[in-house]
Amino acid sequence: MPSLDPVAFILGIPVLAAVLLAFMPSYRMAARVNVAAAGATFLCALFLFTAPRVRGPFIIVDDLNIVFVVLNTFVAFTTSIFSAGYIAHELEIGRLTPLHLRFYHAMYQALLAAMNLALVSNNLGVMWVAIEVATLTTVLMVGLYRTEAAIEAAWKYFMLGSVGIALALFGTILVYMVAQPVVGEGAQGMIWSVLMRRARDFDPALLNVAFVFLLLGYGTKVGLVPLHAWLPDAHSEGPTPISAVLSGLMLNVALYAVLRFKLLMAAHPGTIAPGPLMMAMGLASLLLAGFMLYRRRDIKRLFAYSSIEHMGIIAFAFGIGGPVANFAGLLHMTMHSLTKSAIFFAVGHICQVKGTQELGRIHGLTTSHPALGWGLVVGVAAIAGLPPSGVFLSEFLLVTSTFARMPVVAVLLAAGLLVAFGALMLKLSGIAFGAPSPGSEPAHGSLLPMIVHLALVLVAGLYLPPPLVAWFRHIAGLLG
Repeated sequence: MPSLDPVAFILGIPVLAAVLLAFMPSYRMAARVNVAAAGATFLCALFLFTAPRVRGPFIIVDDLNIVFVVLNTFVAFTTSIFSAGYIAHELEIGRLTPLHLRFYHAMYQALLAAMNLALVSNNLGVMWVAIEVATLTTVLMVGLYRTEAAIEAAWKYFMLGSVGIALALFGTILVYMVAQPVVGEGAQGMIWSVLMRRARDFDPALLNVAFVFLLLGYGTKVGLVPLHAWLPDAHSEGPTPISAVLSGLMLNVALYAVLRFKLLMAAHPGTIAPGPLMMAMGLASLLLAGFMLYRRRDIKRLFAYSSIEHMGIIAFAFGIGGPVANFAGLLHMTMHSLTKSAIFFAVGHICQVKGTQELGRIHGLTTSHPALGWGLVVGVAAIAGLPPSGVFLSEFLLVTSTFARMPVVAVLLAAGLLVAFGALMLKLSGIAFGAPSPGSEPAHGSLLPMIVHLALVLVAGLYLPPPLVAWFRHIAGLLG
């Protein structure tokens, strides 16, 4: 297999599927094609493990982005399976029309293509364009229900996302301006691998300014404080599969962009340390989201704020840096993607069987719907950091690493984790236990994606395969 074949399929399959799905009249066949395309893309992503590393003018395949691509395509595949039953039921109850479903499936594949392109792009301009395309497709999908609240959420996402992407564009232009005197005019000043080789020759003052704009710009997409307000609305008003994709994938893609620029900064000894800025935004996100969890009245908004909390934890981990913290950040990112998407799979089924997203009207799920109820209990216990789960392992590594290096900051980190833990346990007790609330119809669609994700998270808390540990250690070393 030629070296670029896996990447060509990873990018080409979603694009072709999006075009095909845009003209496919049967929503049942469209759902099957969506699952098949997402599954084929994931299988192609697995070939990256054995494919030669690539550093072309437009495509890069290295140890760092393989982690993101494989995780991205896997969660996209399992979400497409959950989506098939969920979206079909939305049509049956009249919330969506066949035209909406055709649009939804086409946009789903377009979103996957854009995210994959952002992850494998070796050109920082192409990466910016790909993230902008991914943003616009998710904006359209958030407003899919065409209700006043959904359109308002989509509009807020568009406005704040535009602010973020504009800041990221300005930072990208500044990086090109820094590179131009060193590498010359043209595409060379936009290629990651070239920039990394010549980073020591760049003007550090202008590079510092560029990173601040890039961190704020792409940090908006990550959902970090202070430009996080779009995320709860987008989760609560859009289709639940999109909530799973946003929390499990889209936030990671934006984080990947931040990490690439962090590596560029670290390659120049005269620049400011990017870590403290990431730590500050991450810690602020953790603390704010932890307290906001107590006041949530909507189940999807509750877990949207949980996503802000955990992206803050991940940003903090990569900000503090070092082998242990970077390893914890990689592990936490992986575990959060798997766990939070599983939670949204459960929440999607719960909202359909109960006919509401209001927490006050959802009770006793372990009695009325045992599989859903206990699945949610396991998912929330895992995301709250209870053992045995991969989230507990990553949080334990991060807290102990921080205590060894910055005890005062570690106290704030631990306090934020405890605040969020208390809120989630309080909310879970009402949702899962007690007298069941009205709504007894069975769940629509497969529970297999939720079960698979939760099983992976629980196994990771008990045993991490040595090859995975070695791989994450290697990447943690690259991140500095």
